[in-house]
Amino acid sequence: MHRIARSVSAAVLAVLLLCTATLVLADSGKPGERYSRVPAGADGIGKRYMGRDIAGVMGWQGAAWLEREEREREERTDLLVTALQLKPGMVVADIGAGTGYLARRMAPAVMPGGKVLAVDVQPEMVALLRGTVRQSGLTQIQPLLGAEDDVRLPPSSVDLAIMVDVYHELAFPYEVLGSIVRALKPGAQLVFVEYRAEDPQVPIKALHKMSEVQIKREAAAHALVWDRTVGTLPWQHLVVFRKRN
Repeated sequence: MHRIARSVSAAVLAVLLLCTATLVLADSGKPGERYSRVPAGADGIGKRYMGRDIAGVMGWQGAAWLEREEREREERTDLLVTALQLKPGMVVADIGAGTGYLARRMAPAVMPGGKVLAVDVQPEMVALLRGTVRQSGLTQIQPLLGAEDDVRLPPSSVDLAIMVDVYHELAFPYEVLGSIVRALKPGAQLVFVEYRAEDPQVPIKALHKMSEVQIKREAAAHALVWDRTVGTLPWQHLVVFRKRN
């Protein structure tokens, strides 16, 4: 009986040591050790980061949803743009710009002299973006193709970067966020806009929402300082960080 008890204790200890080692690897920050594999559900990619299952990206085939008539009423993009406090001459990066819905609404606020760098990772979406930009006549919007792990923007070139309902779908959130931070000027702002996970009344699938706590947790892995959280949007968090000087 004692031998059995010792064997069970040894087995439990081995499991605990394995779990501890796994946690150390997950928090080590080394390439290849930041992410863990999980069963891929209907809405996920089978990959977890900082305790969060990464959602699958919305393909360019769903672009019409980004331009839906009810979006303004549901998300109050007018309040979002007001909260950003944009000024003439600013360089703004719209990461995961999609069809350019937000880029077109920010562009007038940075004129004269400013520009909006509209970055997306899907070539088909960038092609759609170019079309909407041509139709709008807003030449200060520059459609750009980014990579899955890098936004490909010059260092210290951006006054404000924003991701609207995008960050939770990034396959490489640590790497992409790092590339955005590098692109920010010292003291520049990074804005996360994500559907509120804390609110069950927000009619969005769970993996496509994020809590404010989780947003802050993941931002803390980079040279970012929380600045403010704006609570004026009906469904979304608007969380603003600044790059450390």
